[in-house]
Parts: sequence; structure tokens; C-alpha cells
Amino acid sequence: MKRQVGYTLIELLAVLVLVAAIVALGAATISRKLPGQRLQQSAKELAAQLRYTRAQAIATGQPQVFMIDANSREWRAGEKRSGTLSKDIDIVATGARNEQSRPGVAAVRFFPEGAATGGRIVLRNGRAAWQLDVQWLTGEVSMARTAAP
Repeated sequence: MKRQVGYTLIELLAVLVLVAAIVALGAATISRKLPGQRLQQSAKELAAQLRYTRAQAIATGQPQVFMIDANSREWRAGEKRSGTLSKDIDIVATGARNEQSRPGVAAVRFFPEGAATGGRIVLRNGRAAWQLDVQWLTGEVSMARTAAP
């Protein structure tokens, strides 16, 4: 009698259960990392827009203002760029008092020689946070990961 070669139904089901378990673990890991990646990407975007605003001030010879509204989560860089941050990101922004047009709005003014009024923007999501600093003397924009208070 000739024996048939192949897999039994139980063996196939066992493999399917293992594959499903691995996929579930992978999906859980990825879903935990997405908010942190979104937070980091938002911080990088704001840092780039701050640097753009400074470059525009230097290139045009005219002061340029970067504004961020912590309540509406909207930002405006110079005269041409604007955007909105995700609702799951908390914003704490401080700037020079004389640049504040209304409560909850912080602004950084960049001057043609590269200097700025200075400021700090902290983006938070849960326990993770990114801090953006604008140095008043040089207008340099720095970005660093920090612990959320």
C-alpha cells in the first residue's frame, strides 16, 4: 500500500494559529509606536518651519513672524506657509510677551540679521515630549526629546 504525502488538517491549523499570533503581536507593537512617531514628525515639521521663517527674514531683509496657536493647534510660518497639528498632541508655547497677539498664541519674530525674539514650543503626547527652542541672539532653532511634566 502506498502512503500519501502531505499535511494533516491539524498541522495546517497549528501553523495558522502561530502566524495569527505573530501578526497580532506585530500590530500591537506598531500601534504603540505610531503616536510617538507622529509626535516626532510634528516636532521636525515645526522646527523646519521655524528655520524657514528665519531664512525668509534673512533672504528678504524683512522681519518674519512664526505664530502658533495652542488652542486651535494652527501654525503660520512667514507669510506663505501654515498648517495644523494633530488633536492628540498637547502644545505649550512661550514667546516674547510683546509678540503675543492674544492668549494661547505664541510668536517668534526673526530679524534680517538672523536674530530672533526667542521662544520655546513643547509638544507632548502622553509621557513623550519634544522641545523646540529658538535662541534670541542667534535665531538658532534646536530640537530635543524631553520628558513630559
